[in-house]
Parts: sequence; C-alpha cells; structure tokens
Amino acid sequence: MDYKEEQQNEIDALESIYCGEMIISSTEPYYQFEIPIKSDEFDSDQHDIGLSCCLKFEYVEKYPDDPPIVEIEDVVGFEEQEDELKEYLIQQAQDNVGMVMIFTLVSAAQEWMNNYSDSEKQRKIDDDDKRREKEMEAELKRFEGTKVTVESFLRWKFNFEEDMGVLKKRNEDEKNKKLTGRELFMTDKSLNESDLKFLEEGDSVKVDESLFEEIDDLDIGDAGSSDES
Repeated sequence: MDYKEEQQNEIDALESIYCGEMIISSTEPYYQFEIPIKSDEFDSDQHDIGLSCCLKFEYVEKYPDDPPIVEIEDVVGFEEQEDELKEYLIQQAQDNVGMVMIFTLVSAAQEWMNNYSDSEKQRKIDDDDKRREKEMEAELKRFEGTKVTVESFLRWKFNFEEDMGVLKKRNEDEKNKKLTGRELFMTDKSLNESDLKFLEEGDSVKVDESLFEEIDDLDIGDAGSSDES
C-alpha cells in the first residue's frame, strides 16, 4: 500500500468536507491538522450552552494500517470528561484500522458530545424534579400532626392555659376601660324596657323649664283635700 498517497487522498476529501474549518498545521514528515467540532445546540455567545472542542490529528508512517495520533484541545463544557472522549476516540481508531478513518472519528466525537449534552440536560431536569419533590415533602411535613404522648399533652395543656390566662387578662383590661355615659346606661340591668325604648328614640330630652317657674303658686294641699272629700 502507498501510505503517502492514501493519506493525501484523505486530506483532499477532508478539505472538501470541512471547507473553511479544517486547518493544516504541518505536512512533513506527516500531515498534522485540526478540525473544530461542537454539539448541535452550542452557542458561541453563551458558553454555558452546548459543548465544543478542537480535534487534532497526526498521521503516522503506516496510517491507515496504524491509527493516527489524536489530541483534544480548547474544550468547552466537558472539561472533566475530556479524557473520556479521548479514550473513546482511541478505541474507535483501533476498530477502524486498515481504513481511512478521520471522518469516522470526527463523526464519533460529534455524536459523543451530543449524547453527553443530552444526558447532562436530562440530569439537570431530574435534579430539579428531585429538589422540587424534597421541597414539597418538607412543606407537607409542616402540616402533619405529631404523635401525642402524655408528656406532650401536659406540655401543650400548660402552654394553652398560660396563653388563655394572658388572653383573659387582656379581655378584663379591655372591660375595665372607662365607659361612656351611654355605654354605662346600656349595660345597666336595672333599666326597664320603656327606659331602653326611650333611649333609642333620642339621646337627649328637651325640658320646658317654664312649667316649673310658678310651682310654688300651686295649692297642692287644697287639691289633696278636695280629692279626699
């Protein structure tokens, strides 16, 4: 097999597929090049959305009968899983020995990133669901009754009676406040119904004082004698 020719043919095909994205950094002694990839939902303006990285490849003398050298750089969104992706790509390369494989490796990396991104989104959804469930359970526990024992009942009874004593004293204090004349009149149990009715008809009664100006002129004694006769 003419390895140089096989490698050159693949480079030509890759430049056509990844036009404007693939960068060749060296051609001697073997091709070195890099191809940037990103997950489907990656947003370059918001680095917390999606994943991205740059795959760097280097041919070896007997590529494709020997796997290429693979490196991963400029990782965004899965820094802690970078080694996991690299191991995955190395395994994919071993599985494809004997065939040109760069496009296959790039596609495998792209698929891995999409799967990882989807699993992370689902994990966040699950975590949010669990958090809300715990919050709901905690809220429900606030309304659950506690088991009643003799000790807890006596403690409740003592606190209740104390609270009621305070409430009773407060009510007595309210009652002992100075009442208005009308309030005193209304609370007087000795009043008969005619008094109450009279009060309801008006708060004051106008008295004609002139009726009593000449009270001394009245002969009350004579009137009494006349009645007896």
